[in-house]
Amino acid sequence: MRVIGGTARSLPLCTPPGQETRPTTDRIKETLFNILQPKLADSIFIDLFSGSGGIGIEALSRGAGKAYFIENAPGALSCIQQNLVFTKFTDRAIVLKQEVCAGLAGIHEKHVDIIFMDPPYNQGHEKRVLEFLRKMQYVTEDTLIVVEASLETDFSYLLSVGWTVMREKKYKTNKHVFIRKE
Repeated sequence: MRVIGGTARSLPLCTPPGQETRPTTDRIKETLFNILQPKLADSIFIDLFSGSGGIGIEALSRGAGKAYFIENAPGALSCIQQNLVFTKFTDRAIVLKQEVCAGLAGIHEKHVDIIFMDPPYNQGHEKRVLEFLRKMQYVTEDTLIVVEASLETDFSYLLSVGWTVMREKKYKTNKHVFIRKE
């Protein structure tokens, strides 16, 4: 796995051993960041279920002003720290070793621009986290939330809880769902 664009382009990133994380492929990452690029300059970016931190690091490499990484697996946290040191982004990164909702509650920004979430597939984490995010004052109508999920993941409940799907991008085995407050 590597950084594919921006100031840290081509730098390799470590990934946690085992099957607990699924690093986003370069092709999917490139597509995602082509969509996000107009919002990235000096943005505040949150990477939930961070794994190796590859998505948040890609955001920093492409111009995000600050990135939060929320992860609680020790092996993944070690990789995030190593990757931030190697890419020289430690000064613009905040790593929170917590369960996702506890980490989100500890963020005290006035506004967050982009929240990316790649939870374990088919376990319902998306719904729980989206319900929690509705209560966070830093999530406004301008905040873009991107969820990476399996193709089978049902998001039909979103409108009934105050979210709207702006866009959905499907790949071979998964999808990105772009969401905003209604």
